[in-house]
Amino acid sequence: MRIINMDHVGASPLLPEVVDAMLPFLKEEYGNPSSMHSLGETVTDAMDEAREHVARLINAKETEIVFTSGGTESNNWALKGVVHASRAKGNHVITSSIEHFSIMHAAKALETQGIDVTRLPVDKYGVVDPQEVEKAITSKTVLISVMHANNEIGTIQPIADIGRIAREKGIPFHTDAVATTGVIPVDVQDLNVDLLSLAANPFYGPHGVGALYVRKGTKISPLIDGGIQEGGMRAGTENVLGIIGMGKAAEIAVGEVESRMSHLIPLRDRLMKELPGTIEEVALVGHPTMRLPGNVSVLVKYVEGESMLLFLDMEGVKIASGSACISRSLKVSHVMLAMGIDAGSAQGSLLFTMGKDNTHEDIADVLRILPPIVQRLRDMSPLYKKTSKQKLAV
Repeated sequence: MRIINMDHVGASPLLPEVVDAMLPFLKEEYGNPSSMHSLGETVTDAMDEAREHVARLINAKETEIVFTSGGTESNNWALKGVVHASRAKGNHVITSSIEHFSIMHAAKALETQGIDVTRLPVDKYGVVDPQEVEKAITSKTVLISVMHANNEIGTIQPIADIGRIAREKGIPFHTDAVATTGVIPVDVQDLNVDLLSLAANPFYGPHGVGALYVRKGTKISPLIDGGIQEGGMRAGTENVLGIIGMGKAAEIAVGEVESRMSHLIPLRDRLMKELPGTIEEVALVGHPTMRLPGNVSVLVKYVEGESMLLFLDMEGVKIASGSACISRSLKVSHVMLAMGIDAGSAQGSLLFTMGKDNTHEDIADVLRILPPIVQRLRDMSPLYKKTSKQKLAV
């Protein structure tokens, strides 16, 4: 059976060059970067090089990159670290209603500590209005955090505009750019951000490693206490293997981002255009043009997304239903509810996220395989049968 991976938001394969870069640090280069002898120095030098590559990917200084265990840690640290460092100034945070769970739950935890959180609404495309951000700012606001692009619906936010507002008001601005870094051009100077979260796996690096960009001069308290690693900002022995892999993946991404986009956009647009012609009552979710190059998020009426996912899996097609972080929770997507989509329709969510390995042959196979699966499930659906009878009566 041919495997078609269209769940790159869940997992992207490691590039061969990344594996090759990591292998020596599984074997002979096993030193601890905190050690003062040559074994440790060799590893430290390799980590410094990786830090430079990650910094170059987002147009930052290497001294502004702190390695973490991934996007979730980076997001938690950005919120909690800035808030705790700014308690003397205020107790108000602004974010959006469609953030990743690592932002949502971190914000809820801060609320238990007396922090006021404003969650901004989005429009039907999942876009945050910068003017709503400006209206929400108070004299107590110490942080604004809005994600660069939503991993579930693909919508890209007007981060540069929000960043300009934050800068004019003198408020630190954070963006969760896990879904965009290495996928589309990301420049911390153009985006006007003070903090930016990223992870290695979306750009074909290893899982379990990420980074937080912290602009020089931004006040932030450590999230993890202990040793002096990462310039005293993130204690604990570094994930050397992951960092080396992330650095190599970042180095490759710098030269390939544009070509990857050029490859993905035609695939995305073809699936968006042709899928509604093969299946009735399919609706695109997210912005039609301001979206990630490999992201196609749709709603299929009268069918549960989980059922379609399982049948597609048996045919070798790997996709997601909503966010990768909620696919096992059996809960309705908070993102779609925030966009005004009713809970029943949101249950029919399918998320295709394509990568550099996908082809037009994959698109053709999905367009061939999915329609009979949908029809089979609809034939078993009482709601679909009822709707069909009503249409015939009319």
